[in-house]
Amino acid sequence: MAIDLQNRVAVVTGASRGLGRAMAAGLADAGARVVLAAPESDGLRAAAAEIGARVGAARVLAVPTDITRKVDCRRLMAETLASFGELDVLINNARRPHRGPGLPPGGNALPFWQSDPDIWMETVQVNVGGTFLLSHFVAPHLIGKGWGRIVNLTTSLDTMQRRRNSPYGVSKAALEAATMIWAQDLDGTGVTVNSLIPGGACDSDPDRPPGRGQNQLLPVDVMNPLAVWLASDLSDGKSGGRYVGKLWDASLAPSEAAARCLEAPVLRTSV
Repeated sequence: MAIDLQNRVAVVTGASRGLGRAMAAGLADAGARVVLAAPESDGLRAAAAEIGARVGAARVLAVPTDITRKVDCRRLMAETLASFGELDVLINNARRPHRGPGLPPGGNALPFWQSDPDIWMETVQVNVGGTFLLSHFVAPHLIGKGWGRIVNLTTSLDTMQRRRNSPYGVSKAALEAATMIWAQDLDGTGVTVNSLIPGGACDSDPDRPPGRGQNQLLPVDVMNPLAVWLASDLSDGKSGGRYVGKLWDASLAPSEAAARCLEAPVLRTSV
């Protein structure tokens, strides 16, 4: 059974490349109007043009955005509402790249005392602070409508704890905590908060050096079916969960497939 998102408007951060670009395309293919946000203007517009060529340019909006800046978060909301008249879904995918200028070829996988303090702090500011900031501005709008979705991209539990994986693991553990707390804060409002993970390393990083394990990488669109399900009415009332993209079984009805993807809430305690 296909899910129809014709009446939904979704904002996807970090949408200029990789997982964000793939999820924006998946939501658009399901009928949603999509807003692509990222600080890289050229890549962002290229992604919007690619998606727009498939679903219609009027259904895609690119808004260059630095989610660590309040003025950018407000502008993203304002341009979304001005263009589409609504905002229903926020996919918090943006993160500071793990590889790139000033980092080893293998990425920012160093003992914490060897990490560049500026890069460490910037990673936490983008991954955690930026996610909070944009969600902070979007949540009141969703609460006012009585319906909405916030989806936080986190990571596998072992990745959060892996040696030499600070600051990335630290930032994703913080987002996992945020998901559980925000879900409780929003209980009864019609707005849900869930975390979404691929379930393994994905073929989503053009800067990844070639090497062992390349054939085992998950496809970049591995989370698309869950992103679409979470953006739909079928996920009403489902909040505070961790959903694993690679567990999706396309032979099942969407809600049954989603239930199979729900990871045991091993971090949750009773309150």
